[in-house]
Amino acid sequence: MSLPENAYRELKEGEVYKPIMSSESGVAEATPYSVTMGVVMAIIFSAASAFLGLKVGQVFEAAIPIAIIAVGIGSLRGKKNMLGQNVLIQSIGACSGVIVAGAIFTLPALYILGLEAKFYQVFLSSLLGGILGIVLLIPFRKYFVKEMHGKYPFPEATATTEVLVSGEKGGKQTILLAVAGLLGGLYDFAIATFGAWAENVSTKMTAWGTAIADKFKVEFSLNIGATLLGLGYIIGLKYAVIITAGSCLVWFVVIPLVGYASTDAAAMTAGEIFSTYGRPLGIGGIAMAGLIGIIRQGGIIKQAVGLAFKELGGKKQAVAEPRVQRDLTMRTILSIIIATLIATVFFFQFGVLGSWIQTLVALLIVFIIAFLFTTVAANAIAIVGSNPVSGMTLMTLILSSLVLVSIGLNGTVGMTAALVIGGVVCTALSMAGGFITDLKIGYWLGSTPAVQQRWKFLGTIVSAATVAGVMIILNKTYGFTGENALAAPQANAMAAVIQPLMEGGQTPWVLYFAGAVLALVLTFIGVPALAFSLGMFIPMSLNAPLVVGGIIAWFVSSHSKDEALNKARFDRGTLIASGFIAGGALMGVVSAILKFMNIDLFAADWAVSNEAEWLALAMYIILAVYFTVHTLKAKKEE
Repeated sequence: MSLPENAYRELKEGEVYKPIMSSESGVAEATPYSVTMGVVMAIIFSAASAFLGLKVGQVFEAAIPIAIIAVGIGSLRGKKNMLGQNVLIQSIGACSGVIVAGAIFTLPALYILGLEAKFYQVFLSSLLGGILGIVLLIPFRKYFVKEMHGKYPFPEATATTEVLVSGEKGGKQTILLAVAGLLGGLYDFAIATFGAWAENVSTKMTAWGTAIADKFKVEFSLNIGATLLGLGYIIGLKYAVIITAGSCLVWFVVIPLVGYASTDAAAMTAGEIFSTYGRPLGIGGIAMAGLIGIIRQGGIIKQAVGLAFKELGGKKQAVAEPRVQRDLTMRTILSIIIATLIATVFFFQFGVLGSWIQTLVALLIVFIIAFLFTTVAANAIAIVGSNPVSGMTLMTLILSSLVLVSIGLNGTVGMTAALVIGGVVCTALSMAGGFITDLKIGYWLGSTPAVQQRWKFLGTIVSAATVAGVMIILNKTYGFTGENALAAPQANAMAAVIQPLMEGGQTPWVLYFAGAVLALVLTFIGVPALAFSLGMFIPMSLNAPLVVGGIIAWFVSSHSKDEALNKARFDRGTLIASGFIAGGALMGVVSAILKFMNIDLFAADWAVSNEAEWLALAMYIILAVYFTVHTLKAKKEE
């Protein structure tokens, strides 16, 4: 069993794509087993993604690990013809990553600003945004997955599809993933729970490094966790280098210059200068990169909107749609949109604002921006596999804050309202980008779109409830402010933007402007501005490991002159990297729960010692060598 030859290329005139699962035949998709498994995957990966995203600002895509697990369990059960069910398991489970991204990029800012985020606020913000993302995307499905067949690469959908197809043939992928997950999980668990060795290594572990940091404000640091190593492998060397280049500009140019030129900064550490001057540059760059993305996709948005209105025209077709092109009816979609908007009105009125005028204005902001940016998010995923949702959400926060202030809403209530609005929009855009991947997978393999769409709502409900609970637990365990707090970089950016807009005070417009101009220049010379700007905002220690993972990916995929062998090695490495990510993140949640239960096993004094850093460096090298060696063991027949 394999994909048709024309799966990835543009179709010739008159040529028709026929998926693996025939449109004429019935396919087992939504069964008690597939729905239950999908829900379990949504819960597990929502918890894991929330922890990783709040700690390092990167939410890993759960689609590939979930697909591998689905294939493996199906094989262990000895079941045949599981392709339709495995697609649905992956589709329901993949709600985890997109819902988590929408929630953690915005709502932790409430804690950062000293406000309280109640469970129902996080849950409803994620749930309503997720539902909007689903129903607003459905009218554009045919444009992205059928009309543009072969014109968009869909990198993540391609990888997931290949895993599902290969799973039907059988294989040892699940065992490899489980071993890597166990190793990565135990490695990171030893760091987070016991402090067995340091979490970061830096040049300050040496006397000369400390002297340089104190005098010149130059410091290099590296997180040695397994999760970031795996994440770097999947991101690849190109984007890892671009992201880290943003960090290098801030840490090796901006921070030393500010430390040298400013008398106020002379007494600050490199980290303090980074928070005060470096991050605002990144915020400006992220916002401008999002705006550039919208402008660039204007033509595609126009085409997609045209197709949507054609569908809304309601012209009945003389011939019924084949199973593989059957969406939820437009009547159903419109009913869900109306019901969701009504629920949003009540949520905003009685759960956030209390003023009907302000509630209606907030509703208009949510619907207009979510609808306008839905196709942008889907297009970004289709082309590069990454969604610039954080940049678009920053723009949403600035716009909504200015509008809300103009109608008399400010202070703590205004900040809460703007962040909840941002959370709904962010989740909607994140869901739209992620859901187009599921629908493309289904298109290639022959799933029923309406079945995927119907059960996506269940995955959204489960993921929203899970991320709300995990976020509250992590806030009580680690917090988002103070020493050893969770990084939550995107939420910190949101807080930094919104506070001066709502409470008055100095807003670093000059730094925002400088970051925006830099993003324009980067775009002009062909450098991905969003990736670079994120590098300026996220600490160096969290970006540098991505390059290490990227170097391993480049090395194993180019080490041989045999391209088939290189591909086999890269695919094996992807499984190991996915195991590192999932295992490390899941054990991170376990570690957080132990701390929440006041079970403290952490050797605090040892973990911050120079000896712990040297041991950490040695352990990291061993982990990287293991990763590389076992990846190179791949054979072409695998």
